[in-house]
Amino acid sequence: MRLIDENGTQVGIVSVREAIMMAEERGFDLVEVAPNAVPPVCRLLDYGKFRYEQSKKEREARKNQKQSELKQIRLMPKTDDHDLATKANQAKKFLLAGDKVKFNVRFRGREMAHPEIGRKMLEAVAEQLRDIAVVEQKPLMEGRVLSLLVAPNAKVLKAAQQAQKAKIAQSKAHTKTDELGQSEAPVEVEVDDELLEGEDLDDGDLDDEGFDDDEFDEEDFDDDDLDDDDLDEDDEDEEEEDRRS
Repeated sequence: MRLIDENGTQVGIVSVREAIMMAEERGFDLVEVAPNAVPPVCRLLDYGKFRYEQSKKEREARKNQKQSELKQIRLMPKTDDHDLATKANQAKKFLLAGDKVKFNVRFRGREMAHPEIGRKMLEAVAEQLRDIAVVEQKPLMEGRVLSLLVAPNAKVLKAAQQAQKAKIAQSKAHTKTDELGQSEAPVEVEVDDELLEGEDLDDGDLDDEGFDDDEFDEEDFDDDDLDDDDLDEDDEDEEEEDRRS
């Protein structure tokens, strides 16, 4: 067999015994990954982890696949050609979206005597949709209803699945962009007006009693404003003693 080690490096062509011994020594499982190759290809890997990753990929693939729905379109034996073309165009939209379409022709009263009318109608519809659809169920009478089931062909179904994947990827990209935009949004901080008013006051401008020190010194205690007649009592006493002596 051709052996690939746990790092993805080709060891070469070895015997089964040698591969098993190598797997046991390194603590890995020996898994055959290409049994139809000549010689068969085996790998050293953690089988539990390998199965988990495979199942995860399968779940992701199923999640991204377009889940087809069954759309039903009702017809009457009296439906004219114009209305029949309108119904066919409506079915095209469903088929291009990856959905199946079931046409139902309902018969009433004496109309049951002419089921071939409904059969011709369904055959005409199938012919109009031949380019994008395949017939899954030929016209089948169920009670008073003649039914035809069509499904999108492989090409249309693949295109619908790719469009669905692109839509999901675009939605995820928009969601990530919105999250980044919200995380970088500026934070608004509310500031109390009273605190702002307090910033306009400077401690050096007012003393403890609310008076301006500079104005107080210049206006109330200016030496130039005092004249010679403003003497204190001590000076008057000294002059009186000089005259007595």
